[in-house]
Amino acid sequence: MAILVGQGALGATDEVIQIAELLGGGIAKAWLGKAVVPDDVPFCTGCVGLLGTKPSYDMIMNCDTLLVIGTRFPYSEFYPKEGDARGVQIDIDGRMLSLRYPMDVNLKGDAKETLLALTGMIDRKRDRSWQRKVIENVKEWWQVIEARAMNDANPLNPQRVFHELSPRLPEDCILSADSGTAANWYARDLKIRRGMLASGSGNLASMGPAVPYAIAAKFCFPDRVAIALTGDGAMQMNGLNGVITVAKYWREWSDPRWICLVLNNRDLNQVTWEQRIMTGDIKFNASQDLPDFPYAHFADDLGLKGIRVEHPDDVGPAWEEALASDRPVVFEAITDLDVPTLPPHITLQQAKNFAASLLKGDPNEGGILKQAVKGMMETIIPHGD
Repeated sequence: MAILVGQGALGATDEVIQIAELLGGGIAKAWLGKAVVPDDVPFCTGCVGLLGTKPSYDMIMNCDTLLVIGTRFPYSEFYPKEGDARGVQIDIDGRMLSLRYPMDVNLKGDAKETLLALTGMIDRKRDRSWQRKVIENVKEWWQVIEARAMNDANPLNPQRVFHELSPRLPEDCILSADSGTAANWYARDLKIRRGMLASGSGNLASMGPAVPYAIAAKFCFPDRVAIALTGDGAMQMNGLNGVITVAKYWREWSDPRWICLVLNNRDLNQVTWEQRIMTGDIKFNASQDLPDFPYAHFADDLGLKGIRVEHPDDVGPAWEEALASDRPVVFEAITDLDVPTLPPHITLQQAKNFAASLLKGDPNEGGILKQAVKGMMETIIPHGD
């Protein structure tokens, strides 16, 4: 049994965990459902899809039954092959039922109420071998993620920036992630705990939501820490304007802590990688290069706090400084644009496209080959072992 949850299940955390325990299943999360189930639940496999984890991919591809709750997750290649698994779907919107996968049972209703009704009809499954395998895969995956984060890069590994933030996340914080490579590291490297909220642009993957979402969070919950996770492309789109808004209003918030992480790699990095992996094209500098900008200094000039980090050993202390600040912070991390956003499963066509981009003479060929090999090796033998 594989369970896939989305933002429609946000009010049903306990019920989702309970039904997974009864059925001996694992829980995967759509990107907008990251906060539905805490990542310390041992059979929670994390996000699914291109931004997701290998345990989520393996579980859903190999399950015999799929329970989908409160999500319109659209990517058919990350569902079981039609006929390989029975399907049950719960959604409050009847138009979503069987839209993505042919379900055997469609249940229109609120996630929490429907799950409460179902759990009373279910006997606890005795065979726990499937769930034990899911738990084992999750443990191994977190080792892989940590190993990848600790790899050297020039100058900073973006995964390290998120890895160092994860254990330092304040209780009840509110996270907003942008569309770009920041979305990958948010999905994979941050461990959500109970009580936290997290969101981003989930339908069209529009660029630029992280900063305005975090501003909105502070107006709705001025006593909670809001953290925007974005890249320099989205920051130059509208994030800088948002920081000006923060400078105007932050003194009205009961807790002044509002943090914007900017991954400064001078590249529209997600699209650069998509061009390599999806079409086999080399990086096109004319469209992908971004002008450098002093994000931390900009914050200082507005009367906020700017923190610029270029050395991996400074990342953890910098997060602690930001989280202890008496005013909003722009955290500028100078990251390596050549660290690949490796998908949970690499298809033969994706591998061919990547090789083709290298053979064509990508301007970053040396760096991306070095970092890609490191990331793939950690999948096989995490250097912590």
